[in-house]
Amino acid sequence: MGIIVKSPQEIDIMRKAGRIVAAILVLLKKRIEPGIITEELDAITVHELSQHGATSAFKGYRGFPANLCVSVNEELVHGNPGKRVLEDGDIVSLDVGAIFQGFHGDAAITVGVGKISPRAEALLEATEGALNVGIASARSGARLGDISAAIQSFAESRGFSVVREYVGHGIGRQMHEDPQIPNFGSLGQGPLLQRGMTLALEPMVNAGDWRTKVGSDGWTVATADGNLSAHFEHTIAITDGEAEILTTLG
Repeated sequence: MGIIVKSPQEIDIMRKAGRIVAAILVLLKKRIEPGIITEELDAITVHELSQHGATSAFKGYRGFPANLCVSVNEELVHGNPGKRVLEDGDIVSLDVGAIFQGFHGDAAITVGVGKISPRAEALLEATEGALNVGIASARSGARLGDISAAIQSFAESRGFSVVREYVGHGIGRQMHEDPQIPNFGSLGQGPLLQRGMTLALEPMVNAGDWRTKVGSDGWTVATADGNLSAHFEHTIAITDGEAEILTTLG
């Protein structure tokens, strides 16, 4: 496919798609409480996408059956919402993808349900922090490996591990475009970042070992050792200065 540099007009549409994703995540976070059923969160997502004139980027993608990814505790990505009831102390990762006027927006957050453990709090803080330093490293003239190295260094410095099997990605008219963006790597390596590139950065950070396994549903990915995992993601655009976060209401 090759790396696709977007025009200002295309980035403006992606900005609108990103705002839709951000608005849905804000609403979902408000609805997270003990007793809510995960399929209720999927129904909220469907309604909100329709209200904004968008469609789910996930429903039917490679056969995925839902509109929202809901991953709980040791699950990190691709959780399939259903009859599971969220309980006090759980952590839940919410991944929303929207298609608006032919372009994609993609973002994720992990939130606590009720009162969570100090270890879970530290994991969430480290994962969101890793995303933030990755974004800070993403600018024209830098290398892709600079993003990966920043994410890995931040997460590991706090005693956690970064997942190897699942990575960030380019994004635009397709959900997954070149380049792949590992959450581990070396400074100065990889493709040169250019103004107009649009990327989905998404560190997945584990409280234990980095290895993962796929569940019996064929979708839900969990830590191999059963430890907690967290996932934060933003879609960004590379500029001549600081990267622009597209999946925000700001």
